[in-house]
Amino acid sequence: MPANAKSAPSFAFHRTRVSPPGAWEAWQREEREAVLAGPHGVVLGELFRMTDNLKHLQPTQLLSFVRVIDWSAIDYATKLTVIHEIDMAIVKLRRVQRLAPFDDGLPGEPDTPFRTIRAIVLTTSPLREGVHRDAARSE
Repeated sequence: MPANAKSAPSFAFHRTRVSPPGAWEAWQREEREAVLAGPHGVVLGELFRMTDNLKHLQPTQLLSFVRVIDWSAIDYATKLTVIHEIDMAIVKLRRVQRLAPFDDGLPGEPDTPFRTIRAIVLTTSPLREGVHRDAARSE
């Protein structure tokens, strides 16, 4: 190579930072298993069962179930795992239906079921009666 020619940049730094194939999926699987083993595992297990079978549900059925969960009692990391699981289930269903994997709509259009679910899960709201609690809390 001529003395004044620049050598190609070294990407060795980037290669050392890349995760091995399947590492992301394995980590997500571990996160899901941790959620199911946690204190809210029963109700979130039912939610995951629903998301695993989205093709048999109407969006209103999933939304109704999400609305009755007491999200204020669930930690933020668990909520993020739940959001990820729901998102991936919707993407999988949309791909099977040969639709674009994501369709959040344009400003001014009604929110999609996913955006509505994300807002419910991530918004701290007053305590509501949920299907997984023995008794309703007073508001």
